[in-house]
Amino acid sequence: MYTAFFGLGEKPFAITPDPRYLYLSERHAEALAHLLYGINESGGFIQLTGEVGTGKTTVVRTLLSRVPHHADVAVILNPRVTPVEFLLTICEELGVVIGDSDRDSVKAMVDALNRRLLSAHAQGRRIIVIVDEAQNLSAEVLEQVRLLTNLETPTQKLLQIILIGQPELRELLDRTELRQVAQRITGRYHLKPLSREETQGYVRHRLRVAGASGEIFTGAALNEVFRLSSGIPRVINVSCDRALLGAYTRETRTVTASLVRRAAGEVYGRRFVPRWLAWFAGALAIGALAGTAFVGWRVWQQQTSPLYAPVNPPTPAARTAAAAPHPAAPAKAPAPAVSIDALLAANSANTSEAAAFRRLLSLWGSAMAEDQNPCEQATKAGLSCLDQRGSWAQVRALNRPAILTLTDAAGKKYQVVLSALDDKTATLDLGEHSERVPLDELSRDWFGEFTVVWKPKTLHTRPLSLGMKGEEVRWLRRSLNALRGAAADPEHGDIYDEQLAIAVQNFQRAHRLNVDGIAGLQTQVALDTALAEPGSPLLLPNASRGS
Repeated sequence: MYTAFFGLGEKPFAITPDPRYLYLSERHAEALAHLLYGINESGGFIQLTGEVGTGKTTVVRTLLSRVPHHADVAVILNPRVTPVEFLLTICEELGVVIGDSDRDSVKAMVDALNRRLLSAHAQGRRIIVIVDEAQNLSAEVLEQVRLLTNLETPTQKLLQIILIGQPELRELLDRTELRQVAQRITGRYHLKPLSREETQGYVRHRLRVAGASGEIFTGAALNEVFRLSSGIPRVINVSCDRALLGAYTRETRTVTASLVRRAAGEVYGRRFVPRWLAWFAGALAIGALAGTAFVGWRVWQQQTSPLYAPVNPPTPAARTAAAAPHPAAPAKAPAPAVSIDALLAANSANTSEAAAFRRLLSLWGSAMAEDQNPCEQATKAGLSCLDQRGSWAQVRALNRPAILTLTDAAGKKYQVVLSALDDKTATLDLGEHSERVPLDELSRDWFGEFTVVWKPKTLHTRPLSLGMKGEEVRWLRRSLNALRGAAADPEHGDIYDEQLAIAVQNFQRAHRLNVDGIAGLQTQVALDTALAEPGSPLLLPNASRGS
């Protein structure tokens, strides 16, 4: 969605372990070297641990891409198995054929596996078994794994086992009954989170791999990424992806610290404040405590001092002066505007999906009979729903009232109807009343999700592209010609040809849509709006028609 906006070829912060995106920090480089050494030189067990999301699986995928040609690897991704199932999985990974009658026999499978290992050794090959999420191995399976390391020649172990797991794996192997397994571990490495400098390098590295040609995150934003993620790559990925989406919806090509905090709030489900504000609040608390202690000390001092004397009661004249009317106090400044979060909370009963659709359909002169399946009810009324993720520019391009999905600081979602829009403010229809709110304030709770309703002019709607034909193509050509003031072409009216594709591209370019020459539903809605029927609802009623 936001990739083209930032000039990226793909999403840079996907959480799938793509080796292309491996950022070899000092820690990751050491971990990878540790595993490569174990494959080439060692025997027995190698252990790699790390907190959730620190990049263990990515290191393993990179390891697999660098496995020497003389090595055969079996990867166990689901270690929650019985000893028999564990052995069977290894045999299947290494291509060892096990007959149906031997699939329940540990001895038969170990014997077959031993023959495979001896054959590989004779050919100068090494066999490696990698167990991911190894903290989930049962004690019985670990004991069976230990017994496999007994398969050896007089000079060399025949099987190399690499255990990858969370810190709980270390606790598991510290148990007394598993001390024989722990004693056979010849190498251990614990993968720690990234440092501040490594976090900044990690974000920039992934953006460059995705095709970024310049800086997208400010220095302050990168500092916030580290502070809020604690250097854990998976949390960095999710937060940065959300921050890019937030910048896209606000149509800004720079990710700031506030956008990162907002994105992290979406990830964690709570609000984050700038570090300086937290320090300031702490200083205020300490100051208040010190002030309270000082006042208490002064009161105690006065009460215990020999100079302390009670104050005389006021005289009648003083009481009369005190009772006299005082000049009127200056008027207080008006209260600040209600925040979007407070506005949503106050109108939560009117911000459900059903309530929002009921108001949106009423703008089209249609009533909703029930709360279930609002889009099906819209279809029966000759209308159609279009769910989108985009920016304010795309909302303006479609120029139809929309249901915005807003998310408050606590992560709760609300559906509100956007009934009018200008450069700086948006009008929200909240049922019994409308509220005009600043666009900047609204953008803090909106991450691009919206739904519009429109009235198709053909029986069926579908994306239209080169080579297609039918009544939908005829409507498309007729509408574009009408918009340009040109006459219809009856000869090729229902065929999507090169000339029509160019006209579609020109329309998309003029309306800030994705310029691909394909008349998708978004393009069709924008075109229908540009030729809006009198009386149909618009966000920007005075907007000029596109060319």
